[in-house]
This record gives sequence, structure tokens and C-alpha cells, in this order.
Amino acid sequence: MKRFITVAEVESCIGRQESTLQIGPDDVITSAAKELAQSRGIRLAAGGPAPAAVGFGAPVRAPYASPAPAAGGLDGPYHWSGMLSEADLLRWREEFPILKDVAHVANCSQSAQSKRVRAAIDRYLDNWLTVGMDWDYWVEEVNLAKAEFARLIGADVEEIAISTSVSEAVASIASSLDFGGKRDKIVTTDAEFPTVGHIWLAFQKYGSRVDYVPVRDGQIDLSEYERYVDDRTLLTSVTHVYYQNGFKQDLDAIVDICHKKGSLVLVDAYQCCGTHPVDVHRQNIDIYTTGNLKYLFGIPGIAFIYVNKNLIPKLKPAVTGWFGQENPFSFKVRILDYASDARRFDTGTPPVLTAFAARAGLEIINEVGVPAIRERIDFLSKVGIEEARKRGLDITSPLDISKKGGTTAIRLRMNSHEMEVELRKRNIIASARGDVIRVAPHFYTTAKDLIYVMDQIQDIINTHKR
Repeated sequence: MKRFITVAEVESCIGRQESTLQIGPDDVITSAAKELAQSRGIRLAAGGPAPAAVGFGAPVRAPYASPAPAAGGLDGPYHWSGMLSEADLLRWREEFPILKDVAHVANCSQSAQSKRVRAAIDRYLDNWLTVGMDWDYWVEEVNLAKAEFARLIGADVEEIAISTSVSEAVASIASSLDFGGKRDKIVTTDAEFPTVGHIWLAFQKYGSRVDYVPVRDGQIDLSEYERYVDDRTLLTSVTHVYYQNGFKQDLDAIVDICHKKGSLVLVDAYQCCGTHPVDVHRQNIDIYTTGNLKYLFGIPGIAFIYVNKNLIPKLKPAVTGWFGQENPFSFKVRILDYASDARRFDTGTPPVLTAFAARAGLEIINEVGVPAIRERIDFLSKVGIEEARKRGLDITSPLDISKKGGTTAIRLRMNSHEMEVELRKRNIIASARGDVIRVAPHFYTTAKDLIYVMDQIQDIINTHKR
């Protein structure tokens, strides 16, 4: 079984005051771990017993084996017939090396690493190593990442800004709003990721009022927007997919309700972007934001904001910086000159390394195609629900696939983080939240993966009961 030896493993060896780190024949040592070992005089001894894995312990059961067509096809007893053929899926699975040894179903938290994304990061690091400073090249990569995101959501590149997180993106938008007029209310929901609600609450000090649309039985009824959005509402802030259980909202209907009442609409698409087609112009979405580490195959530290071109001139963010100016290199410290396009929502020095990763991940999404990904995600949702129901697991996600994103959430009577840790020991990456374990496949996931995952969840629950 392949294990990844990281800096943490070397640091653990140093902490034990050992001079030798035993490496198994199939282990992979990261370059950072190798450099640390060499700098601290730690000898890497091949052929010995494998060390305790970082993140993945020795499996409780037999090691998980990636499914192969010879064993009944990738999806076993389930019949898949979609835009992506089995050959396509096998080819794409090769792009994500960890899938050979791990059932990766934590895409609601972090996607698997792709070869392309790693190569893009290496391209930046190699350039930094050999050129030293290459800001023209680096900023151009940031602009190319913006263009790739614009392509994904049907926007113009001039409508795209870049940020370090959705928290910063929403704060920038919030700081551009004027709460001094008749419309001083922000409507958001109990389904938002807490960071979004925290930002709107923080801006109450500037005169805004915040109201929350309630979640009932894990979902939000559209009629609630008719009730909460009124002629005092300046902006309605909604998540496309609820992070807790995968409930997916009808954006078109929400936008229609809000616009009829004169409210702007901001969409947090972090739990959905890349798995559900979106066309921000056709759908009349005012503001749309997401990060890249989940279904977009990127890493932490980068997010994008779309702002409709007709809205941009009306918004003057207080959360700003030199890259938010018309000419960042004018260096006029006494003049605030917002960029005429969405760049005004940029702030300081852009997140360069993460932009290299983001562009590579976005290229994969655009190459595969979101309609094909959605079709595959919907198929896997049906599999996940059916396999969970067979085992009597407590599903908190919608059973109606049209109202469901990629996440299938299982409510637990044990500590959910403990479940996450136990699954890691069985070479399964899943994500705990509150009282649920979230099983969130991507298009590269197989039905066989999900069958194995649900088997192990059931086994861990039964073991915990004993």
C-alpha cells in the first residue's frame, strides 16, 4: 500500500530523536520531506517496515483497491450511460493519482490533487527559482485564471475580480453597499456557511439590518423568500448548495422573486460551482462568488467574484487595495481611483501561486464540461442514497435529486470527526460537519467507491454500538 511521507512524518522522527526514518518499498516521499530530512541529518532507509502514515493509517480491513473494468466495470451493479464513457472516466482517474489507493469523497471540503494542478504549481516554483522575480508573467497568469473562471460561468473577464477567500470577497462587496437609504436590510439564510452570516452581522455597525430565512427539515421553501424579501431589502445573500446536507436551491426562482422586489442577489457557489451549469448573464445573477479548493480542483487561498457590469459603477468598496485601482502602478497615495471594471474588487498583491493552481483546475472543469459533470454527480447521488438506504443509514440530504448537490449527508449518533478519522484508516477521505459525515463524490468517483464507503460507515457505526 502506497503511503505519502510528508514533512509531518519527518518532524515526528526528529521529535523522537531518531536518526533514521524507515521507508517502505511503495512509499512516496514529498520533496519537502526529503529536503527537511537531509537538512536535519535524518537518514531515509529503504526496505524497512513502513512508518505510520500521516493522515492514512494502516487499513482496518484489506487495503482498498481502485475499481477496474475487469471486476464488473467502474460502477459495479449500477448501469452508467452518459456523456462521459467508462474509457473517459478511466483516463481522467489517471489524472488524480490518489484515486489508485483511496476512495476520495470529501470534495465538499477539498478535491483530489491533479497532475495538472501540481505541474502548474511547479511551473510557478521553477520560474521563481530560476528567474527570481517575474511579475509580468505572474500577473498574466492571474488574468488568465480570471478568464478561465469567466468562461466557466458565462461572464466577461472584465466582470471578474480575484480574492484570497470568499470571506474577503463578500466583505469587499458588503463594504461597497450604502445602508443610508430606504433599503438598509440584508436578507440571508440559516443555510449559509457561517463566514457569510458573520460578515453581514459585522456590517450592522454601519447601519444595516440582517434577517435570516429559516431552514426547515434541512431545506428552504421558496415561499420564505416572498415573505422575507421586501421593499427595504438592499441585497439577498444566498448559498446555491447548503454545506451541511447538499440541499440545492432554485437560483432562477430566487433571483426572480428578489428582483421583482428590487433586491440585489449575491450567490455563494462554493458547494456547487463546477458541478451545476451556471450562466450568470442569462440567469440575471448580480454577484456570484466561489473559492477553488472544492469542486474546482484548486487549493486554499484563492476565490473569484463576478459582478454584473451594469452594477460595477454603483459599488465603491471600502475593502480595497492598490490592485483595485485603475492604474495600480501610479503609486498616488492620496488618490482613490477605482478601476472601471470588476478589478475594483481586487485588493492587494494578488494570490499568484494559487492562481496558477486555480487556472489548471478550472481548465479541467471546462474541458470535461459542467453538463457532463452534473450528469455524473446526479447519477452518483442516486447511488449514494440507494446504498445508504439499503443499510438503514440516516440520510439528511434531499432524496429528490433535482434539489440535491453532490453531498450525501449521513446523520450519526457518534462523534462525526471520529467517523472521519476511522474512515481515513480504511483509506476513505470523507468530511465531517456537525452531527453528519458528508459523502461528496466528484465525476471521477465510481459507484464501487460509494458502495465501499457506505459499507465502512455501516461497519464503523456497528462497531461503535458494541
